[in-house]
Amino acid sequence: MTQCLARPTRRWRLAVALGIALLAGCDRPEEDAAAEPPRVTVMAPLKREITDWDEFTGRFASTERIEVRARVSGYLDAVSFADGQVVRRGDLLFRIDPRPFRATVTEAEARLVAVRSQLSLAEQELARAKNLLQYRAGSEANLEQRSQAVEAARAGVTQAEAALQRARLDLEFTEIRAPLTGRIGRHLVSPGNLVAGGEASTATLLATIVTMDPIDVVFDIDQGAALRYTRMAETGGRPSSRDVANPVKLALADETDFPHEGKVVFVDNEADPGIGTIRLRARFANPQDQFAPGIFARLRLVASLPYQALLVPDAAVATDQSRRIVYVLGPENTLLARPVTLGPLEGTQRVIRAGLKGDEQVVISGLMQARSGLVVTPVRASGAEAAP
Repeated sequence: MTQCLARPTRRWRLAVALGIALLAGCDRPEEDAAAEPPRVTVMAPLKREITDWDEFTGRFASTERIEVRARVSGYLDAVSFADGQVVRRGDLLFRIDPRPFRATVTEAEARLVAVRSQLSLAEQELARAKNLLQYRAGSEANLEQRSQAVEAARAGVTQAEAALQRARLDLEFTEIRAPLTGRIGRHLVSPGNLVAGGEASTATLLATIVTMDPIDVVFDIDQGAALRYTRMAETGGRPSSRDVANPVKLALADETDFPHEGKVVFVDNEADPGIGTIRLRARFANPQDQFAPGIFARLRLVASLPYQALLVPDAAVATDQSRRIVYVLGPENTLLARPVTLGPLEGTQRVIRAGLKGDEQVVISGLMQARSGLVVTPVRASGAEAAP
């Protein structure tokens, strides 16, 4: 009986021992895997010729802006355009009731006929007075009076011709035409309203026209940038925008790149006395009316001549307190932290101004577990990972 009870006990002990051995065997691969150095992706810095650009914010402005005003007074008869359309130079925009002006022209024409008739009569009387004086049948006083009458009649003809010309101009001014090609805004006066004419700003404003192609961007640069550009021009590093139309790149609010190219066309002759900035204007082609006056845009102004630079992926740059660092592969695959001085961003690549020589292998992924002195397993970056 005792032997029968002992056999199951031995079997149970053997089973427990076998289970512990199996569990211990399963844990060993995990411990071995945890001991392997972490994998990181590395690549050499890219070497590329780049140009530095300074970034500014500007606002679009039309190269020309015209206020359309009436030159004669009268009741507005018709509006001959659709609000917001593109108008060509010479297109009819507004028409003022021309009937009073036609009557004035007719009256001036009649006045001219009358004074010309008076001139003809005065000339005939002058000729008669000369004949009478020749035969001593008239006096010199009468001849002088006839000569004066002719001069007065001629002056009257000149005055009447000027009045007729003015009346015809006023009749022509009843048709208000576009002075240039551009996009017109909405009409500010509707037909039936009385508009005031004249040559001053008191004349009624009817609409505005702005040119769209080309279009300017107005932006300000700070004193530091202005002085840096001046020093570069003096040393031959970059020509002054006053002398050369330096290139400008532009991006709209929804664009990450700067796909639009233009030229600097104006640099102000003085700085703003309040804030010390200098105003510039850059000009861009706008054939599709993609840009509109008044909206904001970002600009890049060339800040250097092309030079060779080292670039690494921007994701490879880490922060160590107040320093910017990259991790490079050291002896025996040990990571080393290199403080670097950063330059501008070129796409996804960051320019490194100082801190790298160019022959290092820089860690570009696996930074979450990277630290100085850590032994790693480096993996060379593929072509897609190394591409800018």
